[in-house]
Amino acid sequence: MNVPLVDVKAAYLRHKDAIDAAMRDVVESTAFIQGPHLRAFEEAFAAFCGTRHAIGVGSGTAALHLALAAAGVGAGDVVAVPAHSFIATIEPVSWLGAKPRFVEIDPQTGAMDPAALKNAIDGVRAVLPVHIHGRPADMEQIGAIAADAGVPVIEDAAQAHGAEITRADGSVVRAGGHALAGCFSFYPGKNLGAFGDAGAVTTNDDDFAAAVRRLRDHGRTSKYEHEIIGYAHRMDTLQAAVLHAKLGTLDADNQRRAELVADYVSALDGIGDLWFPPETPGRRSVYHHALVRTAHRDALLAFLKQRAIGAGVHYPVPLHLQPAYEFLGYQRGDLPATEAWADECLSLPLYPELTAAQHATVVAAVTDYFA
Repeated sequence: MNVPLVDVKAAYLRHKDAIDAAMRDVVESTAFIQGPHLRAFEEAFAAFCGTRHAIGVGSGTAALHLALAAAGVGAGDVVAVPAHSFIATIEPVSWLGAKPRFVEIDPQTGAMDPAALKNAIDGVRAVLPVHIHGRPADMEQIGAIAADAGVPVIEDAAQAHGAEITRADGSVVRAGGHALAGCFSFYPGKNLGAFGDAGAVTTNDDDFAAAVRRLRDHGRTSKYEHEIIGYAHRMDTLQAAVLHAKLGTLDADNQRRAELVADYVSALDGIGDLWFPPETPGRRSVYHHALVRTAHRDALLAFLKQRAIGAGVHYPVPLHLQPAYEFLGYQRGDLPATEAWADECLSLPLYPELTAAQHATVVAAVTDYFA
């Protein structure tokens, strides 16, 4: 049985009628840029995240670029960021002339370690934690450390649509609502995926939201009046229509992901040296990846591919060891927890449409490898 890592077509077929109708409406109205479907999606996604604003943009990378720029990050600044992430997390830092300072991760969660951040906070202009694999970072501690230093926090929530943290006061806050801004990607394989590149910036700050909206659209205040130098980072209305059509099932889809991961953990408990990162008390993952760690990662990956099972690796080369950032002077051994995750992480197939037979096929193959 062929089991893909992600099945984008299955997601489309489940939402086909709603998506086709929404796209047809955009085409017939010819409102392709900043059309009413974009405004409708922005309102709906803000409500989903529990924030005052959601600003649709061209990609998750564009969201980070705009948020950092609106926060005042510029040439010569330093941004604290984990190295266990995709390179899109730090590319916008470089575009603005700033420099990343890599912060070690918590070995249990894969997210930024607050204790390591505390040791690295001096001289930082902004803090950029990543809710990696759909697992929320420790935003209360990270936020407190950043507040003491007087610097803003921007959440990279590209993989965490709907992830939640229960705060000390009992309130529940979703990813994108913990800091000055949250940055989301709607790349097709994400929990909420578009039909191409798309992203969003969330915030509770009215002035910040206005700044992001100006920056995404050439800095304009009217059609031909431009208050500042901006960017072409708008979300296509067609993408907004697709996303709005799928948003209504996102909570249920995230719950299905959690159930499938729980089934993986239950079925594979005690098999070989497999280690599934545990759920952290007070934090609810949305399981963008069904992540497992093993010292046999590469051999197991090859075995699964021979069985037509599309397992994947996220992310085998940590950011501090990427050739593009060699000029920063980091070396292997500088971030041991990060490097251990990079060496051992394997993602098993995961999507809401994964069938029981496909799930059982994956479990049987993993079991066979260790047997």
